[in-house]
Amino acid sequence: MINPLKKNVSLLFLAAAVSAFGFGCAGTPIKDSTGEYIDDSTITAKVKAAFVHDDAVKAFQIDVNTFKGVVQLAGFVDNSDQKSAAKRDAEGVSGVKDVQNNISVK
Repeated sequence: MINPLKKNVSLLFLAAAVSAFGFGCAGTPIKDSTGEYIDDSTITAKVKAAFVHDDAVKAFQIDVNTFKGVVQLAGFVDNSDQKSAAKRDAEGVSGVKDVQNNISVK
């Protein structure tokens, strides 16, 4: 026969594990869920790759951050054409909902 105390402890651990899994992965207005974090990381990587393939953009001068599909660009470029090209490249990436272009022209 199973010890009732062991059964209760086992059920308690099981409930805690299910709760941690269910609540630990949920997103909030200021925090990504696990799936959103992965999606945002993928978008960031694709935007950076688009910059590398565009001769008009100096990829290493621009920081890219993504949160819930919104891409934020920051850094310094030499002229407004480079700033515009970076925004255009970011907007062309699948999954991007909006682009906040905070790039400064030197």
